[in-house]
Amino acid sequence: GVAADNSIERAYQANGFEILERRWRGTGGEIDLVVRNVSCLAFVEVKKARSFAQAAARINIRQQRRIYAAAEEYVGSFLGDWPDEMRFDVALVDDQGRYDIVENAFGLN
Repeated sequence: GVAADNSIERAYQANGFEILERRWRGTGGEIDLVVRNVSCLAFVEVKKARSFAQAAARINIRQQRRIYAAAEEYVGSFLGDWPDEMRFDVALVDDQGRYDIVENAFGLN
């Protein structure tokens, strides 16, 4: 939900990232957060559940492909300077509000 997205947004900001987009929607799907720092552009999927394991289990191949499609569309319209790295992160949030950010969480399948 929104509270989980907000806590993850604050975590990225605390680590030097700028929030470029929140809940960006393209024709291929939605990306919860698009963030960047000096060297990296990251597409972040936020998943909240009772536990980190349950949150992680909610990300399947079909959803990954929708995120890829949305990211490809976003990159096609990106007007900023290109960073050295682009990655897909997953932010897992449990029902206590704790989070675990998994950088470069999945590759193209």
